[in-house]
Amino acid sequence: MYRYDEFDQTFVAARVTQFRDQVARRLSGELTEEQFRPLRLMNGVYLQLHAYMLRVAIPYGTLSSRQLRKLAFIARRYDKGYGHFTTRQNIQYNWPALVDCPDILDELASVEMHAIQTSGNCIRNVTSDQFAGASADEIEDPRPYAEILRQWSSFHPEYSFLPRKFKIAVNGAAKDRAALQVHDIGYQIVRNSDGETGFAVYVGGGLGRTPLIAHKIRDFLPKADLLAYTDAILRVYNLEGRRDNKYKARIKILVHEKGPDVIAAEVEAEFANHRDAALTLPERDIARIEAYFAPPDLHARDARSAVAEARKAKDPAFARFASQNVAPHKTPGYGVVTISLKPIGGIPGDASATDMEVVASLAERFSADEIRVAHEQNLVLPHVALDDLPAVFDELAAQGLAAANVGLVTDIISCPGLDFCALATARSIPVAQRISERFGDGARADEIGELRINISGCINACGHHHVAHIGILGLEKTGAEAYQITLGGSADESCAVGSLTGRGFSSEGIVDAVEKVVDTYLKIRIGRDEDFLDAFRRVGMKPFKEALYASE
Repeated sequence: MYRYDEFDQTFVAARVTQFRDQVARRLSGELTEEQFRPLRLMNGVYLQLHAYMLRVAIPYGTLSSRQLRKLAFIARRYDKGYGHFTTRQNIQYNWPALVDCPDILDELASVEMHAIQTSGNCIRNVTSDQFAGASADEIEDPRPYAEILRQWSSFHPEYSFLPRKFKIAVNGAAKDRAALQVHDIGYQIVRNSDGETGFAVYVGGGLGRTPLIAHKIRDFLPKADLLAYTDAILRVYNLEGRRDNKYKARIKILVHEKGPDVIAAEVEAEFANHRDAALTLPERDIARIEAYFAPPDLHARDARSAVAEARKAKDPAFARFASQNVAPHKTPGYGVVTISLKPIGGIPGDASATDMEVVASLAERFSADEIRVAHEQNLVLPHVALDDLPAVFDELAAQGLAAANVGLVTDIISCPGLDFCALATARSIPVAQRISERFGDGARADEIGELRINISGCINACGHHHVAHIGILGLEKTGAEAYQITLGGSADESCAVGSLTGRGFSSEGIVDAVEKVVDTYLKIRIGRDEDFLDAFRRVGMKPFKEALYASE
């Protein structure tokens, strides 16, 4: 795990001091809210519907137990006892007092964390695969390159005032768990014919009011050119991106309007003409950063755990958890454990201070002191010995954190919606809760199998509804909440934007509508091995539309 160097610690401390002065001037009336707004946003402080909100960066979703305990302390001391994990692997506090925000930032700095560039028209938190460094299907750990990008982009003078916010994801496995094709830049680690690893480069993805899938503009980029090529893309965008209309300011619009081939040619020309040797990464520097992410010293174990198998045989709840929430690890005898933050009827992504402390303790004892945040709003223990799974499960169950629903119908992604967000046009959380309660965590959820439901409370799509198997978008219509449904979206390597079914549904009718979609899928699928996405791509929209609007 990366540790702050002297420069990191100095500039974060200086930013805290600077923001403390800015907050004091705002509270005294010396600064108006309009004057204060760009200053607070540069430090991750938003003004939401009812209160300020602080968004804390968790670079590439990696945390230590010490850091997670600090997040728990902040939740208990400065908020209402919980935090909300987001689709950008960050955590948000929904109720901090403005006067306390500098103190919170000071607390974060004490454990090498901050809220810098979690907002504003700059390069945001670089995200990655939550199984990075652990997964059995990994080509290479993407986190060193995410860290290199983080260091380079923090306070970058040329890219602190881009036309619009800018998001980068790096994925290191054949399976895309970072949703990289809906990012401004997506870097997929690949291996060329000579056995060298580098990056396939995707540009121009994004959701919001104009959802677009990124285009691959390079099949193979050598590692040494990561910063130089990123710089070339950003130079093109910074020069040509629109600044007159924020709805058309993202790089996805530039790529869409000019065409991916034109943009690719411009980037290659910029790369060739301004190839600064200072941006070429020496192997020794890559190795230095990689050393921070060296895999933990995991003792050799049998690939099959007799302890875990014996528990499975007598405990159906544990067996279900081990089957649904544990993924293969690259080291035999270990697993990657996903902790669902989606208990039946709960608020997706929320974790209490006690929840965080329990997870921190488990990570310290059973997972090499590492925790990951998934963009699906769950937490991950990446290095758990299979022999230790029963003990981990028992402690999670005691805290109500053992929901065995990862990837299932109740593992719902949801933005905060109108309960918190000033931009929202409808509620998201109550809809997620009612869908969760409708389908439960028993035999019915198992029968349905893998199914992704995402909910956004407005067109900004923070809930990633466009790339869900079943996407729900909440809107305001004639003074009432109305919910549109899209089908067939996907955020993985087969990335696709879902198709709209038709007219929307009321708050009272949306859960029934989702149930009709699910029931239709169960009727048309060819055996249990055909998942929702495959079935939808085979038959198309027609049977679902007929089921939803049969009475019309």
